Amino acid sequence: MKFYTKQHQFYCGIDLHARTMFVCILDQSGKICLEKNLHSCPDEFLTTIEPFRSDIVVSVECLFTWYWLADLCSEQGIPFVLGHALYMKAIHGGKAKNDRIDAHKIAVLLRGGMIPQAYVYPPGMRSTRDVMRRRLYLVRKRGQLLAHIQNTNHQYNLPEITAKLAYKANRKGFVDRFDDPSVRKSMEIDLELVAHFDQIIRDLELFIVRQARQHDADMFHRLRSIPGIGKVLALTILYEIHDITRFERVQDFASYSRLVKCAKESAGKKYGTGGKKIGNVHLKWAFSEAAVLFLRNNPEGQKWLARLTQKHGKGKALSILAHKLGRAAYFLMSRERSFNVDKFLAS
Repeated sequence: MKFYTKQHQFYCGIDLHARTMFVCILDQSGKICLEKNLHSCPDEFLTTIEPFRSDIVVSVECLFTWYWLADLCSEQGIPFVLGHALYMKAIHGGKAKNDRIDAHKIAVLLRGGMIPQAYVYPPGMRSTRDVMRRRLYLVRKRGQLLAHIQNTNHQYNLPEITAKLAYKANRKGFVDRFDDPSVRKSMEIDLELVAHFDQIIRDLELFIVRQARQHDADMFHRLRSIPGIGKVLALTILYEIHDITRFERVQDFASYSRLVKCAKESAGKKYGTGGKKIGNVHLKWAFSEAAVLFLRNNPEGQKWLARLTQKHGKGKALSILAHKLGRAAYFLMSRERSFNVDKFLAS
C-alpha cells in the first residue's frame, strides 16, 4: 500500500458522482476553507478552486467517474491523487454518511498523508484497456449461451454433445436433435447470438492488436515469447500493466497481480491469510490461464509440475507456476528481454 505524503498549502477532497461533486478544501492547519456542492463540470470546478490554485492537491475515491477529473488536473498541472476504494475504509465506517462527510474525510486523509493511492492510468492506453475488458465481458456472455445449450441438452436427456459448439462447423444440424418446436427455436436463437458474438469478438481482437502494435509492439511480442501466453493474454498483461517501472520490486508486482497470499499476524500469532481480492483481477486471470496453457505440449514443464505436485498438491503447484510466470513476465518487461524456457525451468 502506498500513501501520498507530499505537503501542500491546500488539500481538496471530492466526493465525485456522475452529475454532481461535493468539494471540501482544507488548509495546512486542517481548517475548512470551502465546502460546496457543484455540478460535475470542468469549468465550474476550476472556477471554484481558482483562489487556491497556488498550491493545491486534489483527491477522489477510485470509482468509475474519475477519468475526466484526472485528465483535467493533468492538463491544468494540478497534483491529483486517486484513492484506493478498498483501502479507504475510513469514509465508510462512520455512524453517519453523506457527500459532505465523505468529501471532508478524503481531504483529512489527504492532509494527514494517509490517503492510500491507486494507479492513475494515463489516457494514452486507457481507452484500449477498457475495450480489452469489454472483450472479456462479451466472451463471458458467449460462454453463457453455450452453457445454456448444454444445459438444455441435459434437460431432455439427449445424447452427449461430442463436438465443440464453439466452432461454427460443428453447429450445422444441431437443432434437429430437439423435437419440440419451441425448444428448437430457443436453440436457434442461442446459436445465432453465438455466431454474432463470434464476429464482434473477432473484429474487436483485430482492432486491439492494431492498437497494441502502435502503443508497444516490442513488448507485445516479448510477452508472446512466453509459452502459454498467446495473443489475448499478452494484450491483457500489456494493457493492465501499462508501465512496468511503476513497480519498484517484483514482489510489488506479484502482490498487485494477486499471485501471493498475505499473512495476518498479531502478537506472534498467525490468523491465516487475507487480501485475496486486493489487486488486479485481470492479471490474476491471465497468469492463471497461462499456467495451464504453459503445460500444453511441454513435456519438460509437465515433469517440473509433477515434482511440485508431489510436494504441494496439484492446486498449489499450479498457483506456484502462475506466480513464477508472473515473475518471469516482470523481469522480461523490465529488462526488455525475451523468454528463456531453459533458464525458467532450471531456477
